[in-house]
Amino acid sequence: MSDVQEATNQLLDVNLHENQRSIQVTESGLRSESEHLQVTIGATVPTGFEQTAADEVREKLGSPCKISKDRGKIYFDISVESLAQVHCLRSVDNLFVVVQEFKDYQFKETKEEVLKDFEDLAGKLPWSDPLKIWKINTCFKKKKTKHKKINQNSSKQKIESGRGDKTDERDVKKEFTNNVLDSQILDYYENAAIKEEISTLVGDDLTSCKDETEESSKEETDPEVLKFRVTCNRAGEKHCFSSNEAARDFGGAVQDYFKWKADMTNFDVEVLLNIHDNEIVVGIALTEESLHRRNITHFGPTTLRSTLAYGMLRLCAPQPTDIIVDPMCGTGAISIEGATEWSNCYHIAGDNNPLAVNRAANNISSLLTKSQVKEGKLSWGLPIDTIQWDICNLPLRTGSVDIIVTDMPFGKRMGSKKRNWNLYPACLREMSRVCRPGTGQAVLLTQDKKCFIKALSGMGHLWRKNKMEKDLLGDAKTKDD
Repeated sequence: MSDVQEATNQLLDVNLHENQRSIQVTESGLRSESEHLQVTIGATVPTGFEQTAADEVREKLGSPCKISKDRGKIYFDISVESLAQVHCLRSVDNLFVVVQEFKDYQFKETKEEVLKDFEDLAGKLPWSDPLKIWKINTCFKKKKTKHKKINQNSSKQKIESGRGDKTDERDVKKEFTNNVLDSQILDYYENAAIKEEISTLVGDDLTSCKDETEESSKEETDPEVLKFRVTCNRAGEKHCFSSNEAARDFGGAVQDYFKWKADMTNFDVEVLLNIHDNEIVVGIALTEESLHRRNITHFGPTTLRSTLAYGMLRLCAPQPTDIIVDPMCGTGAISIEGATEWSNCYHIAGDNNPLAVNRAANNISSLLTKSQVKEGKLSWGLPIDTIQWDICNLPLRTGSVDIIVTDMPFGKRMGSKKRNWNLYPACLREMSRVCRPGTGQAVLLTQDKKCFIKALSGMGHLWRKNKMEKDLLGDAKTKDD
């Protein structure tokens, strides 16, 4: 029995069925064969922070990085030895290995021809190396803690009615907001109330559950066959097909090619079909759960993603001994990310709401506990403090703060647009008072662009605008006295 187990453990628990043939190799053999393997990794990042993420990749991995035309994505080449480091990047949300990229894909004129091309494409792609990377990646990736159940009947209705495309921009805007910026800004926050829809249709009729019992019994007796799904993300106005249709037909062809089993929830492999205008990228997902889910356990009405918090902090290029303040901290996402990555600085998280301060303190405590459990020893803590205060009357000495990074209220889920007309000028005045003259910096996230620009225009003697990140970020520097 032990000999059988030992032999089994040496084999890959995956049957690639490439070209309809079973391939089984030892783990050591796979690593040896892939030792000098070079692959292209794709990563999704907060929209507007592509350059920041590219800079981190160049700094930490030494790899040149390409920013995609499809906003919110970057691509870079690595060797397989760097795969573990890729998972430690702080600015990226999700990772995937690129199977093949088509920079100028020529779509046929009719929907039927286009979908037929998608079917033919599955058997022509170079799957071998990406699948090796996918296998090696299993020991690095963070496991998803909980899968949300999908109402399959509801999904089927969406298919039949032709709805449900995640990145069909018209549908996104209608569902979330009438403002053109809202569909982008929602990606910055962690909130269970925000609905995320993905077109994950595989095979001819994957949303049907008529043979679910039979399939489950077969899986128990045939554990080597992988389960998969196809996720299609599409952007562009000139396509004659929907994301659902592309995922369905391409997924069916992938299923026929590999003889994998389709499973929309408990899948082993997630194949990605990213379409942006005439650019197509086929990939295999390397993350089950977004890497931004790392610091926060106690959520508020608005909880900034850790990846965005890192991007905002990185814009300031913090130096050792810098004092970094988030005066409207909410759950403390910015300060916690800062204390984790820039531990040689001192971070202060404050808010006027006692519930927010309590959440931030609980998040810090949870992170310390997690660190102690992981390292197996007592932690010395983090260079961070929380405090309740009034943003317009901060209990800080004049000229004592090096950097201010904060997420200002937009006037939607928090505060009101009317109140912002008084709040923004008062905030900017108080921030200028506590910042060091000449070197002090502030990176402010807001969607209330009109109000922010108006407030900043009256602060010419206190602040100078350095740059704007996608018209959503104000990065200002104090003027010399």
